[in-house]
Amino acid sequence: MDGFVDEVNITVEAGNGGDGAVSFHREKYVAAGGPDGGDGGKGGDIVFLVDDNLNTLIDFRYKRKFKAENGENGQGSRKYGKSAEDLVIRVPRGTVVSDRDSGRILADMSGSEPVIIAKGGRGGRGNAHFATPTRQIPRFAKPGFKGQKLELHLELKLLADVGLVGFPNVGKSTLISVVSAARPKIANYHFTTLIPNLGVVKISEGNSFVMADIPGLIEGASDGIGLGHEFLRHVERCRLILHIVDVSGSEGRDPISDFEIINRELENFSEELANAPQLVVANKCDMATEEQIKAFGDYISSKGLPFMQISAATTEGTKELMDKTYETLSGLPPLKTFETDPEPVWETADASDSGFEITVEDGIYFVEADWLEGILRTADMDDYESLQHFQLVLKSSGIIDELIKRGIKEGDTVSVCGFEFDYIE
Repeated sequence: MDGFVDEVNITVEAGNGGDGAVSFHREKYVAAGGPDGGDGGKGGDIVFLVDDNLNTLIDFRYKRKFKAENGENGQGSRKYGKSAEDLVIRVPRGTVVSDRDSGRILADMSGSEPVIIAKGGRGGRGNAHFATPTRQIPRFAKPGFKGQKLELHLELKLLADVGLVGFPNVGKSTLISVVSAARPKIANYHFTTLIPNLGVVKISEGNSFVMADIPGLIEGASDGIGLGHEFLRHVERCRLILHIVDVSGSEGRDPISDFEIINRELENFSEELANAPQLVVANKCDMATEEQIKAFGDYISSKGLPFMQISAATTEGTKELMDKTYETLSGLPPLKTFETDPEPVWETADASDSGFEITVEDGIYFVEADWLEGILRTADMDDYESLQHFQLVLKSSGIIDELIKRGIKEGDTVSVCGFEFDYIE
């Protein structure tokens, strides 16, 4: 089965926003130019796009981590950092993208529109934004926001109007080869078909449908026995199932038993799939007796299901079958798409909304928080106003209140991401 991969796990990470700049306008004969630090650029998004030249997820077997570029940092003279390019990931049509941990479906890549899966972080604001009449020389800026990181599960579910199901070697590959331009490998042994084959069946000018030859199912397939169970996902979208049965019993099996076994496997895999419209096709009629065909036909009719007779090898009855299939499809709903359940609009939260952890060792209060490192990186702790801004961040984030709850007193030492200062009430 090398070459066909229809299920993978990958990691994607959007780019971080660039940091805002701390800068002051300096020009000859201009005594007080003021702050002119520019904003950082936005980080690149992770974007998924359908590519109809792809029919497998095999490329993701060799590359599983994708990281978009970060936005550039801001510069002096109010120069904004350049926003990063989006990282476009191309996938086959029919790929369903879900969150690996929660199982939430983020996108069904059935259409041709690009879909943003992970958003890049916004750029941080430069110190030009923080000048006020009372704070004319702000020596701090905002760090860029982090991009979104996700663990994803990709699953390819083919987009076919009609799915051929049945035991191995009942003639599915032969049928699709005579009614479409598809050329699957055909031989007289089980599991000749190792990958789903798609074929376009043309009824007349401008009228056609897509048919998928699904690898043969056997008893226990829905529990993982044999090869066919790996491909059951590919009939989930199908509008109509053509259930192919070897009515001649050439493999030594009973056609009615075959029919019941396959339907049980469909039901065990998906109740919705078991209830999908089904057209039962008796194949190899050229090798069967009239009694065999009649007995099977009577049984299927008693189930209230449409029944047709063909011989794929001689093409007898195949045109009538395709006409009947197209007629049936015209009265059915369009191809199934999976309803997406994306998480709420993702925002790279401001530092004041982020979590933190406080530990006390040898009388020193240690504060750890990833987002604080970015703020420390863009603040000048030797500048009073910059330090004042940092203290406001500690207060608005709840860190000061938590330190008070822990019993901190004036003069105690606080260590924030390695930066130490004495606590003053």
